[in-house]
Amino acid sequence: VQLQASGGGLVQPGGSLTLSCAASVKPFSSYVMGWFRQAVGEEREFVAAIGWSGDRSYGVDSVRFAISRDNAKNTVYLQMNSLKPEDTAVYYCAARDTSSGSSRYGYWGQGTQVTVSS
Repeated sequence: VQLQASGGGLVQPGGSLTLSCAASVKPFSSYVMGWFRQAVGEEREFVAAIGWSGDRSYGVDSVRFAISRDNAKNTVYLQMNSLKPEDTAVYYCAARDTSSGSSRYGYWGQGTQVTVSS
C-alpha cells in the first residue's frame, strides 16, 4: 500500500495550493481518505476527510479548505485557499479501511511540506 502526496511548497499569505495524494489502496471505494497536518512542535491535527460517496468532514476551516476525490484516479485532493502563516505544516494523507470496521487510519503517506510566508 502506498500513498504518495504531492503539491506542497512555499506560498505567500493569501495564496492557494492544491495537494494531491495518489493511493494504491484497493478497493479505493472501501477507504475513507483524510488529510492531517503537523506543524513543528505541535501535535498532528485532523484537517479533512472524504468518503467514497463524497461525504466530507472538516477539522479545520472548511471555508478556506476543500477536500475532494477522484475515484477513477484513486486520488484525493486538498484545495487550500487564503493561506495563512499558521497553515504552515507538513501535510499527510491517510487512508482508513471502512470494510474492517476500524476507526483508525491504517495507511499514511510520507507528507508534503506547506510553508506560508512572505
